[in-house]
Amino acid sequence: MAIFDIKLPKSIAEALNIPQSDPRGQQLKVLRKLLRKARFTEFGQRYRFDEMLLSKHPGKKFQQLVPTYNYNKIYDAWWYKTKEGVPDVCWPGVIKFFALSSGTSDATSKFIPITKELIRSNTITSFKQLLSLARYENVPRSAVGKGWLIMGGSTQLQKGPTYFAGDLSGIQQKNIPFWFQGLGLYKPGKKIAAQKDWSKKLEEVVENAPNWDIGFIIGVPAWLQLCMEKIIERYKLNNIHEVWPNLAFYVHGGVAMEPYKKGFEKLLGKPITYIETYLASEGFLAYQNRQGTPGMHLVLNNNIFFEFVPFDDKNFDSEGNMVDEPEALMIHEIEENKDYAILISTNAGAWRYAIGDTVKLIDRERSEIIITGRTKHFLSLVGEHLSVDNMNKAIEMVSSDLNISIPEFTVAGIPYESFFAHQWYVATDDQVDAADLSKRIDAKLVSLNDDYEVERKHALKAIMVKVLPEKTFMDFMEFKGKIGGQHKFPRVLKGKMLEDWQQFLLGEKK
Repeated sequence: MAIFDIKLPKSIAEALNIPQSDPRGQQLKVLRKLLRKARFTEFGQRYRFDEMLLSKHPGKKFQQLVPTYNYNKIYDAWWYKTKEGVPDVCWPGVIKFFALSSGTSDATSKFIPITKELIRSNTITSFKQLLSLARYENVPRSAVGKGWLIMGGSTQLQKGPTYFAGDLSGIQQKNIPFWFQGLGLYKPGKKIAAQKDWSKKLEEVVENAPNWDIGFIIGVPAWLQLCMEKIIERYKLNNIHEVWPNLAFYVHGGVAMEPYKKGFEKLLGKPITYIETYLASEGFLAYQNRQGTPGMHLVLNNNIFFEFVPFDDKNFDSEGNMVDEPEALMIHEIEENKDYAILISTNAGAWRYAIGDTVKLIDRERSEIIITGRTKHFLSLVGEHLSVDNMNKAIEMVSSDLNISIPEFTVAGIPYESFFAHQWYVATDDQVDAADLSKRIDAKLVSLNDDYEVERKHALKAIMVKVLPEKTFMDFMEFKGKIGGQHKFPRVLKGKMLEDWQQFLLGEKK
């Protein structure tokens, strides 16, 4: 089955052919649509959505009248009522699904509202990305008609009084269109996907692997790598292509792929195409739609209204908390190669909601961005302003120089003598000298970040590296109850998570 052989329902096909306009025009059209739909909700009445719809400048009016929110603020004021089954709070109707998301640092699960409209929007964006493969050169398009192995959360959701809750990937899989399931493409299938125990799910995937003809794999890199390693080990293979010869695409998101690539390539018999997505619990924000670019195309015309807050000292405190009235810009107002925190308003009742990510516009004409980190997952003990993007690039460069695989790492800022230091924890099963690795990482960061270079001469006195087996990182995730699905190891450790990690390492040492 080739890419254009898949016949889509009329409603989906029409949505995929939305006329394109300028980014500003697309976004204002989305905003008006969201305001019209939600104007009779409690939120819409409080903040006078009707008045915005009559305004000549609805974007500016929206920013003037509606406050910005983080999760705690919007949950305490609005979403708690939605979770109790109250209809028409932030979006029309009763919310039947909630995505459980603890991020990578918070201990308490967040309940993110998921509506049928949001699920449909995510599905439409998924197929837009699929259709973009028609522009890719030298790729086996026939692989699209093979199996799609989606290694996400369990589709067996927790039942609440008026709702079901679970991983977004599990909710999305549970709502995969019947016509797509009917094509027989979806793997591992309903029964295995419902398995809550990640270890058992993994075992069932390994057991069934020879029976499937997989063209796509979709999921978080660490867990998919583990899955392929187990398949290769079970069937005594040289590489994964011996069991899945048509595997051609890997769709990933949530973490930078670069640290994992060397480990992945050891498991492959031939090159595959990596496709990055930006699918957050709150919506499908962006996707890679062309070859040869690190950027992802923002979804500007499918029920997400974006705002961008400059990630600087004016808008954020030293802990990464956004001020109450930040400077917020629309897509046509932002500059290339500057860090911004994202605010989104969606068809699930998120309004001016800070999802916690920072991005950088790298191509204005194509509205392409890269994810640079998290507002709270950066290091700036003394003004070094070290982003996760800097860290990922340094690890990628060092891995290449030494020809080693570093699939996981994390960094913590710690007191050192009367000043400060960065403590790196690096996962690799290859032989490497920790002192040499420390010098190399430090040198790369100096070349990547001017602020870091300055502070290394002053208050940032030491860079220390502890080399650990990859299994240690995986075991810690299991210890925290965060295995499988969409769970990622945090790149920066602070607070309670850092304490737990340090105690865990002490326990392992004992």
